[in-house]
Amino acid sequence: MNSIHTRVKSRRTEAHLGAERDHFDKQQLSSISKAITSTETPVKEKHARRIILGTHREKGAYTFWSYSLGFPLASSSILCWKFCHVLHKVLRDGHRNVLQDCMRHHSSLVEVGKLWGHLHDKYGQLVGLYTKLLCKKLEFHSKYTDIPPNLEVKDEVLERTAGTDVNNVFQLTVEVFDYMDLELRLAETVLRQLNSSIAVTSLTSGQCRLAPLIQVVQDCSQLYHFKVKLLFKLHACLPPDTLQGHRDRFREQFNSLKTFFSRAREMVYFKRLIQIPRLPDSPPNFLHAAALAKHVKPVVVIPDDYEPEQQDDDDDEPEPLIEVSDAAASNIQAQPQQVDIFDQTFGPPNGGFDDRDLQIDTLKSDLELVRAELERVKAEAQRYVTQLKSQINSLEAELEEQRVQKQRALVENEQLRMELEMTRRRNAEHESLQSTFIEAEKRAQATEQRYNKLKEKHTELVGSHAELLRKSADTVKMLSVTQQTQEEVERTKQQLSFEVERIKQEAELKLEEQKFEMERLRREAQERMAEVTRIKATLQSSETTSEQMNSSMTALQAEKERLLRSVSEKEAELSSLRQASQLQESSLQQERDRSSRELGELQSKLKEKSSQEELMKKKLLDEQFALLQGTITEAENIIQDAVAKLDDPLHVRCTSSPDYLINRAEATLSSIDKVKKGHADYLHDMADAGGLLRALTQFSHLAADTIVNGSATAHMAPTDHADRLTENCRGCATQSLNYLKDLKSKTSLQRADPGSVRIIVQKILQLGQELRPKGMDIRQEELGDMVDKEMAATSAAIEEAVRRIDEMMNQARKDTTGVKLEVNERILNSCTDLMKAIRMLIIASTDLQKEIVEGGRGAASIKEFYARNSRWTEGLISAAKAVGWGATELVESADKVVLHTGKYEELIVCSHEIAASTAQLVAASKVKADRSSKKLTVLQQASRHVNEMAANVVGSTRTGQENLDEKETMDFSGMSLIKLRKEEMESQVKVLELETQLENERLRLGELRKKHYDMAGVPPEQISEGNGDTSSLVQSGRLLNMSPKPSKPALSKKPALAQKPNIPPKNPFK
Repeated sequence: MNSIHTRVKSRRTEAHLGAERDHFDKQQLSSISKAITSTETPVKEKHARRIILGTHREKGAYTFWSYSLGFPLASSSILCWKFCHVLHKVLRDGHRNVLQDCMRHHSSLVEVGKLWGHLHDKYGQLVGLYTKLLCKKLEFHSKYTDIPPNLEVKDEVLERTAGTDVNNVFQLTVEVFDYMDLELRLAETVLRQLNSSIAVTSLTSGQCRLAPLIQVVQDCSQLYHFKVKLLFKLHACLPPDTLQGHRDRFREQFNSLKTFFSRAREMVYFKRLIQIPRLPDSPPNFLHAAALAKHVKPVVVIPDDYEPEQQDDDDDEPEPLIEVSDAAASNIQAQPQQVDIFDQTFGPPNGGFDDRDLQIDTLKSDLELVRAELERVKAEAQRYVTQLKSQINSLEAELEEQRVQKQRALVENEQLRMELEMTRRRNAEHESLQSTFIEAEKRAQATEQRYNKLKEKHTELVGSHAELLRKSADTVKMLSVTQQTQEEVERTKQQLSFEVERIKQEAELKLEEQKFEMERLRREAQERMAEVTRIKATLQSSETTSEQMNSSMTALQAEKERLLRSVSEKEAELSSLRQASQLQESSLQQERDRSSRELGELQSKLKEKSSQEELMKKKLLDEQFALLQGTITEAENIIQDAVAKLDDPLHVRCTSSPDYLINRAEATLSSIDKVKKGHADYLHDMADAGGLLRALTQFSHLAADTIVNGSATAHMAPTDHADRLTENCRGCATQSLNYLKDLKSKTSLQRADPGSVRIIVQKILQLGQELRPKGMDIRQEELGDMVDKEMAATSAAIEEAVRRIDEMMNQARKDTTGVKLEVNERILNSCTDLMKAIRMLIIASTDLQKEIVEGGRGAASIKEFYARNSRWTEGLISAAKAVGWGATELVESADKVVLHTGKYEELIVCSHEIAASTAQLVAASKVKADRSSKKLTVLQQASRHVNEMAANVVGSTRTGQENLDEKETMDFSGMSLIKLRKEEMESQVKVLELETQLENERLRLGELRKKHYDMAGVPPEQISEGNGDTSSLVQSGRLLNMSPKPSKPALSKKPALAQKPNIPPKNPFK
């Protein structure tokens, strides 16, 4: 029985260990899959903590990497970013064996970083920098094993790692600098991509990028301390000039680190998660060793009492603090006691103990063991499958790496092959040079042999001279013969000297390359002359026999022949050089002839080209005139079609307003000026008729439009005015056709003049002005003054709003503190920025308005221009009033919010109202502005800046509302089931009531907007009569009012700034 009990217990222990391992694997897989996701949210602390605890439990990161290798890191930059964040936390806080496990995947990190670094994606750039940082971290801590990945070591360990060798200290300092560079580059890139305002950092997308900076802050604080210690140690061993580069690099990193800490300290996101240390105002002075005592190590504090995260419904249950096996054993031990108490009280069942119960319990326990064993086998199989998949992934990565290495090897092989070819060519060149050197040596040897022969000959001559001295007594008889011989020798000497001089001159003039050889020949001739002189002296001093002299003369004759042969050889060489020069001159002459022939051909081609250009120019003139005739024909058709509509019965029902007729007539007059200018340009350069064609097209359309609208206006005018207007329209068509007829012929093209057309159009314009209502003219005379007054009043309202906001800011600083003061300052600062943006918008609108007036009024005055464009002027006045009224309302709403008597929704609605009013002002200004105007671009930029500032006001208001609103915790633990059902029904009833109230309020808002449009817009009959710029202005106003945010139409009549319109009550549930 004891052996059976032991065996059963061992099986239970194994089953319990397997179940515990399966539970650990499931928990790690769940935590890793929830921490590393593709959603743009920060990594939850509890998931990272479970992963870190798992590394301590298994004493490594094998499980983490086995599951992480299955993630598609190459497909999602956000997923890869969160993986790098989790890996950074695991390296810092995980088990010490994590570093060795991570180094096995160093190449995978490098490849992932290269992949995302080449893509133009914001997260891709961050992933590239983060992988470089992690790889540098792995390499640094693998090289310096005494420094853990969290960098928290004592100064003694740092001193021991640096050692006493200055080279090692220098190398360690450089690597710490590189480490710090990567940390700061990652932090600067993240902060540069994000806006530091609370409205952005409070979003999950911003927190997802800011979360890894907590670990960056921890690393940077330790690395800063390491740099200070190491630099002081280096300055104690090396001269200051050597370390100037280190000091400059430390100063740059110090400024960057201080800026990073300051910006991070101002962000609300970091305030509850980490306490960032403050660096000194200036870097330490490493030139003074006493400054080390003033250095204070920066300490980063992670508070323990941060706000706990809410647990999701799908999160894993917390780990049990009590072992399940102990609880089961205690239950098993407690069960017999209960049985004994039951048996003692009521007696055994059926009068005794039944063995079948024991068998049933045994079978049940065996069944549970088998089930546990089966689950363990399944889990182990799943783990093996996961491991095999990871091995497959690693093998595929190795295969890809082998392919890359193969490609690299092929490239290197090609490079080696090219180098081998270059080496062979160099060897061939070396061999050729060596053969040339051998030939030079042979020539030198031949020259040496010739020198030896001359030396032997000289010895023989010396011997013969001694013999001649011994026989001088015998030569007296031959004196006469010797004298004759002497004369011959003299003549020979003169001839030789003449020949040598001639050869010397020729060699100096034409054969400079043979100068050395000629010098040698001259020296030999001089030697021969010296020998002849010695012979002459010998003959003068002694009388030699005629036979000996004959032999000497024979030798001299042979020498003379040899010299003549050398001279003939040089002459042959000179002739060859002359032939080569003659060949070169002939080739040059041929080249000159060919160049002259080519020049003649080019001149003929040039003449042909010029003739072709003349033909093309003539053809171009004909084509331009044909285009002009076609355009004139089309213009005549357009005007004739407009004249035909005057007698069309269907056109009788068409009507138009005098304002639109005036607009069309003014446009026609401006087009006549353009036609006149285009006509003059065409007469000056008949090869370019583009300006005249465009002007004629515009003139024909505008003239036809004036004729048609003049006839339509005559249908609603009095009889006298109608007859005159119709007659003038017909006259306008007749004069226009006559002018076009003159342009169509080359004979009358020069004298064509549109003056008669201008006179008729001016008559139509005058009739249109007479048909306008008189009361409106009287009111429109004041429009110019009203525009300036409204712009000035709006600017004054903005100045007053800025002043009131400053007063509210000072009062808020006196009355409130803490979070309320921070919220109030943020809201008022955003309101101040919005007011400044509106002031810049008003200035830009005023500048653009002046440009429009100066460019469009012509010879008329400013008031006449405003009166002529009354609808546009009314739009400007309405838009200016709307902007000033919106600024006043925004200040009053902000005042109420700061005093806690108003609602945040009022401030948001006012911001939307200001954005709509500025859009109305921009739309009213763009109607008359030139599309290429720089001031229009400035106005549009100012409008966008106003929209951004309004969005900042909305964001600050919502953030402040979220910070001040306290959510009550809901505790339903004391309620019964019936009570909970009752509360649920009441909550549903309240939800339905609020939804009904929300729907009714939306209907009411829609009716209010419709009524607003009816009261502020143009009457229907004027809308049907008006066209052109006025209709576009009204349409732009209506488009603005169709936006979901409340705005005003283009012709809305705002009350004066001193008065406030009645604002409908805001729905608190909207």
